[in-house]
Amino acid sequence: MLFQVKSYLKFLWHSKNEHAVHSPFVFNLLTKCFYDRKIKSEYEVLKKFRNSLLENKNTIEVTDFGAGSKVFKSNKREISKIATTAGISTRRAQLLYRIVNYFQPSSVLEIGTSVGLATAALSLGNKKAQITTLEGCKNTLSVAQNQLQKFKCINIEFLNSEFSHYLKNSDLKSKRFDIIYFDGNHQKQATLDYFEALLPTVTNETVWIFDDIHWSKDMEEAWKIIQKHNKVSVTIDTFQWGFVFFRREQPKEHFIIRV
Repeated sequence: MLFQVKSYLKFLWHSKNEHAVHSPFVFNLLTKCFYDRKIKSEYEVLKKFRNSLLENKNTIEVTDFGAGSKVFKSNKREISKIATTAGISTRRAQLLYRIVNYFQPSSVLEIGTSVGLATAALSLGNKKAQITTLEGCKNTLSVAQNQLQKFKCINIEFLNSEFSHYLKNSDLKSKRFDIIYFDGNHQKQATLDYFEALLPTVTNETVWIFDDIHWSKDMEEAWKIIQKHNKVSVTIDTFQWGFVFFRREQPKEHFIIRV
């Protein structure tokens, strides 16, 4: 916790808003997407989706393949508490919706379904997109699947798989994901392994979003390595998320942005 507080204070010191950005691509992304304050009808759906989970007092046995939880001491967890602690916030869900709606991807990969809060935002952002979501825990995925079907999010393929197993056994060279949302194993080596494994799917328009880039010292190190990769052109640090772009026409730049 102390590490994250120090990281956040450092972030606040260095962060800027759109007025300090001279890249037209990033400026448009900030003003037309990140800072879009218009109310969307989908926000109400996301709110009802979240409230439905918060009212669910059922307990499930969770299998955790990642860095573990800083909150839960047991693998038996109440669904409402998973939604509160492990799911993305209302504000983040709305931003994720706007990002998908802005870029209009045809294919999206989510690494780490949890109970489906982010998945719903990805699905609603572009209902014509094909969403593929991976979750290692069968019981958690079942909750998400039932919840998403209940809210008629039907453009989703659910895969119960350890992330590393999927990446090793899929023909990634034949796949193209316009957006990838990384919200699974918050460990340095796993994050870098996923990054390298998925590079063959990258196009000039690809957008990658890494969750919890300041979760630990190791995750910050992974984020810095990703920034410096020769295929990466633009990165944006919003503290919670790190955005990665591979646009060949863009000069290599890093932005620290308050959202």
